[in-house]
Amino acid sequence: MDNQLELVSKSYDKAIDFGRKGIDLYEDLPEHITNHPDYPLFQRLKIEGELSDSGRKEIKDYLSPDTNMNFIDLGCCLNLMFNGYDKWLSTYHGVDISSKTIQLLNEFVNKKKLSVGLLICGSIHETPFEDNYFDIGACVGILEYFEKDFVEKAIVEAHRIIKAYGKFVLDIPNFDSPLFRITMLIEEHLGRPDKFNMSSQEFDVMLQDYFEIEKKENVAGMIQYFLSCKK
Repeated sequence: MDNQLELVSKSYDKAIDFGRKGIDLYEDLPEHITNHPDYPLFQRLKIEGELSDSGRKEIKDYLSPDTNMNFIDLGCCLNLMFNGYDKWLSTYHGVDISSKTIQLLNEFVNKKKLSVGLLICGSIHETPFEDNYFDIGACVGILEYFEKDFVEKAIVEAHRIIKAYGKFVLDIPNFDSPLFRITMLIEEHLGRPDKFNMSSQEFDVMLQDYFEIEKKENVAGMIQYFLSCKK
């Protein structure tokens, strides 16, 4: 687990460093990826801006962020910058394993003079927040990097810090999706291999003691879950 966390951290740190130089690592991929039959689908969705499911209107509609609500973005990446989370009425808190991601977010917050909560460099399975602190939360584009033991720890931690009946959105791989299959090859090339090793049925069973599944949707090669926290 520690090794995988380090790989993910280093990979995203590298992406931030290259991004600051205007270099998109998704543009320089090896032939075994660009010649793959599923690559044109990836390329088309990238051009159309539909690869990420973090900024979907459905997430905001479900979570219904409002003033006096605390929101936790687990594995936040740059959602605050690029997915409209800075416009939400709720108070934003982010956790990410990449120190350079958190550094860039702090620069963004200071530049835009935003009022946010904590931006923490750390793992989503161990956070410093109090029990039942958050009204709403999300963990999108993260769990695919980890095996079952870590995923369960992350679910337990999310359950601990989210209030009873608090709404939570997360996603896991859709192994039947050609988009996920090509994305998996790309992620491995970028140094952050996907390790998720459960079926969606197994994941549903894991969730049942912690969250109620209100709906599921297939989007961007993933299965997105809309959950309510049980206490």
